[in-house]
Amino acid sequence: MASRPGFLLCVCPDSRLIRAHVDGLLAAHPPRSGGWERFAYWGDEPLPSSFWEHLTLQGLFSSPKALIVHNAQNLPAETWKRLSSALASDHGDTWPFFSFQVDFEKGKPKVPAHITKLPCWTFAEKKRWMWVSPGLTPPSRAEFIRSEAARLGVSFASGAFDAISARMSFDAAAISMDMEKLALGADADGTLSPALADLLDHEPEPDVFGLLRALQQGGNAMAVWKQTLARRGTDSMLFGFLAVLTREARILWQIQSGENVRMIPSLLPAKTALARTLGRSGVASLWQLVLEAEKAVKSGERDVDQAMEGLLAGLFALFARR
Repeated sequence: MASRPGFLLCVCPDSRLIRAHVDGLLAAHPPRSGGWERFAYWGDEPLPSSFWEHLTLQGLFSSPKALIVHNAQNLPAETWKRLSSALASDHGDTWPFFSFQVDFEKGKPKVPAHITKLPCWTFAEKKRWMWVSPGLTPPSRAEFIRSEAARLGVSFASGAFDAISARMSFDAAAISMDMEKLALGADADGTLSPALADLLDHEPEPDVFGLLRALQQGGNAMAVWKQTLARRGTDSMLFGFLAVLTREARILWQIQSGENVRMIPSLLPAKTALARTLGRSGVASLWQLVLEAEKAVKSGERDVDQAMEGLLAGLFALFARR
C-alpha cells in the first residue's frame, strides 16, 4: 500500500464529494492501531487552540486523529502563513485535511492567491497531496448515481436508470438523499423500477437555456418550446418555467458584471455569448417578461396557456430586435 500523504488539500465546490473522497482515503489508510478519531473545524471562524495542539503536539500515547478544516479558503492570510510553517513538520498519527469549497472559472478553482503562493500549496502540488474536482458533470453524475446504487445494494431495471437520472440534480448530497428514498421502494431483489422516478419531488427543469440559445441562433426555437411545454395548463408548470427563466437571467447578469458564476465549465462560453447578445437591457427585458406573465395569471387577466403564449411572443420579439 502506498504511503499516505502528510496532509491533503481538497478543492471542489461540492462538499459531499469532498467528504466521500476524505472517507475513501481514511478507509484506504487505516492507522497502525485503532481507528481515526475525527475532528471538524470551519474556516469561517478562528481555529481553536485544540486544533493547533492536535497538529503540533504529539504525545506518546496519542490516538490517530484526522483534522478536517471545512471552507479553508476563508481562513485569514496570517492563519495560512502559520499553517504553512506547521505543515512543514511531521505530524505523526495526525492527518490534516483542508477542504476548499470554491467555484471554478475557465477550468481552474478560484482559490485566493495568498494561499496558492504559500510553500505548503506548492509542496502539495509537487507531492500530489492535492485532490481537485469541478464537481459533478453529466458523465460523472451518472457514475456517482451508479456508485450510490451500489452503496445501497440496489440495481436498475431496464429503463430505470434513464428515468431516475433525468430527475436528479448535479448536487451530490441531493442525489444521495434521492437514492436512499428510492432504495426504500425497491423490489424484494433490490431492483429499482422506472416507475419509482415518480417518487422524486422534483421534475426535470424546462430547458430554458436551450430555448434562449435557439432564439439567439435563429434556429428551431419552436421545437424547443414544444418540448418545454410537454405539460401544459397548470400553474406549477408556468411558475416553474418562470423561476428557471429568472435564474437564467440572473446568471447572464452576473456574467455581464464579471462575477464568478458556478456552472458546468463547458456551458460558460455559450452563456457568455448569450449574455453579450442580450446586453443589460435585454436581460432586464427578460425580467420584465417574467413579471408580466406572473401578474397576468395572478390577476386573472389571462389563463396559464395565454400567459405562456404571451411570454413566447415577447421572447421572439426580444431576440428579433437583436
